[in-house]
Amino acid sequence: MHPTERFDAVVVGARCAGAAAAMLMARKGMRVLALDRGGYGTDTLSTHALMRGAVMLLSRWGVLPRLAEAGTPPIRRTTFHYGAEAIAVDLRPGDGVAALYAPRRTLLDSALVDAAWEAGAEIRHHHTVTALRHDAAGRVAGVVAADGAGHEHVIAASLVVGADGIGSAVARLTGATVQEEARHAATCLYGYFPDLPDTGTHWHYAPGAGAGRIPTNAGRHVVFVSVPQDRFRAELRGDRIDALRRVLRMDFPALAADLGSALPDGDLMAFAGRKGFLRQAAGPGWVLIGDAGYFKDPITAHGITDALRDAALLAEAAVAGSAAAFARFAAVRDDLSLPLLRVTDEIAGYAWTLEQAKALHLDLNRAMKREVAALAAEVVS
Repeated sequence: MHPTERFDAVVVGARCAGAAAAMLMARKGMRVLALDRGGYGTDTLSTHALMRGAVMLLSRWGVLPRLAEAGTPPIRRTTFHYGAEAIAVDLRPGDGVAALYAPRRTLLDSALVDAAWEAGAEIRHHHTVTALRHDAAGRVAGVVAADGAGHEHVIAASLVVGADGIGSAVARLTGATVQEEARHAATCLYGYFPDLPDTGTHWHYAPGAGAGRIPTNAGRHVVFVSVPQDRFRAELRGDRIDALRRVLRMDFPALAADLGSALPDGDLMAFAGRKGFLRQAAGPGWVLIGDAGYFKDPITAHGITDALRDAALLAEAAVAGSAAAFARFAAVRDDLSLPLLRVTDEIAGYAWTLEQAKALHLDLNRAMKREVAALAAEVVS
């Protein structure tokens, strides 16, 4: 076991939430170490879409130009399809946002890691946290991590940040309680298809199913379908591309026609579904951000935005360092998250009519606007 190292903060997980938090805390003068069990620039399951709040923050942080320069296409129109009805919405510029984006995670996460390095944070990939350290009073005071060769490292820190996803080791090791759990869990299949016309983002809804296409890097579109778990088990096992095309033909013929005979790059990705949750945000010496603290069904594609939001709010609390600052972080996170979690759960339940789906999307839009207003008012840099 290596000698103990000391940092102001250890961030467990260096994807969008963790890398952004490490970057922001380092920019504020903190000595930060981020650990990730994966490799630099690797892919992960993702909804891709950045909502207005995410684009606003990335622009403010100076990271957005990296995504644009890498060829991420700007998105200025979103079309909602309710059966045969199509409602197009053009982006309203404001809050420093002239377009939305949906970068590949290989690009977004590596851009944030690079920005964290440039800010002075240390990033170590292929490191897995195996235990937490505690001080005499029981407060979390660091981690024990194993590197790729199996060697253990003891790292002391005033703050341990869990940014390690749905199955967060930090959440498990701290015993973070689940404050609210969703009722529904839908499944999702998606892949990257070339040669589709870029007419913005398209979200399609039919009774019992959702689908869409989102422009991303390298001239590709993310094409996805989402259905309840029981339908997936009954109808969509086996060949994934056949399953995706079958749902499109049955429920979304316009999207099936858009796709035509295009073939995806590689295999389709599958998400088997998991009920959303809101975990306890913080405790003595620790805090959870991103999917580690708050997860909702991907049908509303708001996970990345909220991960960046949490990183921004956390950085302010971490610099203050007081119990009151972390209590405020938790209160703001809960206040902004719960409306999004609840309306997403209703949409993911697929029990709505198309008219009810429209009403749910209006509720979602109100929750999103409230979040953007809150972030615009916060001193998050």
